[in-house]
Amino acid sequence: MRQQKSIFDNIDWTTVLIYLALVIFGWINIYAAVYDERFQSIFDTTQRYGKQMLWIVLAIIISLAILVVDGKFYEAFAYYIYGFFMLALLLVLLIARDVKGAVSWIDIGSFKLQPSEFTKFGTCLALAKFLSEPYTRMTENKTKIIAALICLVPMALILMQNDTGSAMVYASFIFVMYRAGLSQNFLIIGFITILIFVLALMIPKLVLVGVIIGVSALGALFLRRTMKNILMLAFIAIVGCAMVYGVDYVFNEVLQTHQRERIEVLLGKRADPKGAGYNVNQSLIAIGSGGLTGKGFCEGTQTKYDFVPEQATDFIFCTVGEEWGFIGTTILMAMFLWLLIRIVMIAERQKNNFVRMYGYGVASIIFFHIFINIGMTIGLLPVIGIPLPFFSYGGSSLWSFTILLFILIKLDSYRMFVLR
Repeated sequence: MRQQKSIFDNIDWTTVLIYLALVIFGWINIYAAVYDERFQSIFDTTQRYGKQMLWIVLAIIISLAILVVDGKFYEAFAYYIYGFFMLALLLVLLIARDVKGAVSWIDIGSFKLQPSEFTKFGTCLALAKFLSEPYTRMTENKTKIIAALICLVPMALILMQNDTGSAMVYASFIFVMYRAGLSQNFLIIGFITILIFVLALMIPKLVLVGVIIGVSALGALFLRRTMKNILMLAFIAIVGCAMVYGVDYVFNEVLQTHQRERIEVLLGKRADPKGAGYNVNQSLIAIGSGGLTGKGFCEGTQTKYDFVPEQATDFIFCTVGEEWGFIGTTILMAMFLWLLIRIVMIAERQKNNFVRMYGYGVASIIFFHIFINIGMTIGLLPVIGIPLPFFSYGGSSLWSFTILLFILIKLDSYRMFVLR
């Protein structure tokens, strides 16, 4: 690579502007979500919106620091960065304090830092580095196992912190592996596994087992009757039936009480508008009351009177729905979609495979957060507590997403100099 004359050479300014728009719009909505007439200044650092302003300033400083560092550093030290954050996750288990049931926060003075947020970009770098090595082939089992372990190690450590939402994010890396050549069968198997889990909780198990056996029998009619195909269909039927009866164990023994309650409310197996279903119920009321154009900035009654818990963090989307209406939520979702499209475009135009894989990692993480956060806010998915990228209140979240995105922007700025 040739040396850049300026840190701003070849920067994708469209992506930067989308980032800034999301951050500023998020800041404004945090102000609306926790608005207090006694502290009307948005710059008041004693309030959440004032603190968010400081974190935004620091995020911009971090982004500039990332652009200053030579882009080759991120590829050369990818494994070291990953190792550092694995050690940080282990440290969390030793010294972190309990916050709402999760032990994932480290106190630094008055500020609480969540290492699991930063582990995402460390894992993204390591996976991209591994998948871009000349000796890796996704058709080989060894490569699949190592790539899976890179993702499963941080996932396991975060699960030990009792932070299921953050741990689930690492499942999104399967899309990076798919782009690297992983068979689509793995995506299909993952989808079927989730479908069986949900159906096993909704319908009688004998009925579901009958459906699985019936589908396998139909497959035998349409596929060539070779020994390989017959054994494959028999294996699928046996595993599927075993999964049906294994769902109860996972649901009752692995999931925690509040997680089981949220899933039951989502599936309509129980009505608990004042308990497990309270957050989502109030969120839907807030979004629905916004109508087409919303009630107006700082005029949301659900927002003003704290009817929706965690409204500045996990449920920030309902603030947009109530105060900016359908038009506001549509604009926000369009901005997120535009950002994801830009990231995929950046990834696809790379000559360097490491940057391409990293770009898909960035897109996968951000997409997963958006999909889960908005899905749980509007009652389509269970509440698992993950922030809306660049939008939710919190320094750790904002900084981690800023680092994740700006490393890609920095790496992309070298695209004109790469020969391979």
